[in-house]
Amino acid sequence: MTHYELLEQLLAFREARDWKQFHTLRNLIVSTGIEAGELLETIQWKTDAQIDTMPGDPEQITNLRHECADVFMYLLLVAHTAGFDLVDAAAEKLKLNEVRYPVDKAKGTATKYSEL
Repeated sequence: MTHYELLEQLLAFREARDWKQFHTLRNLIVSTGIEAGELLETIQWKTDAQIDTMPGDPEQITNLRHECADVFMYLLLVAHTAGFDLVDAAAEKLKLNEVRYPVDKAKGTATKYSEL
């Protein structure tokens, strides 16, 4: 499935429930943050070793998949409402990051681009 097909299904889901009235840009951005918090909850209070075992646990990986999906769907709706394509925006940002983080300066370091 392409992200366009997913967006079409998501918009149809929303339309069938008459939820567009609630999906203002502000509310969608707030909801994205809330869902991102729920994604963070999947690792809250866990050690790195515990987190590394998550992919092998069917229940935990299902929960992680669903939380990631919630964030992604809200991001699709934010982009749609604001009038841009999320994949195009991500590609544009990746090109910008290639300039900001040249391999010869950024390889092996987590330093922010402004401090390289």
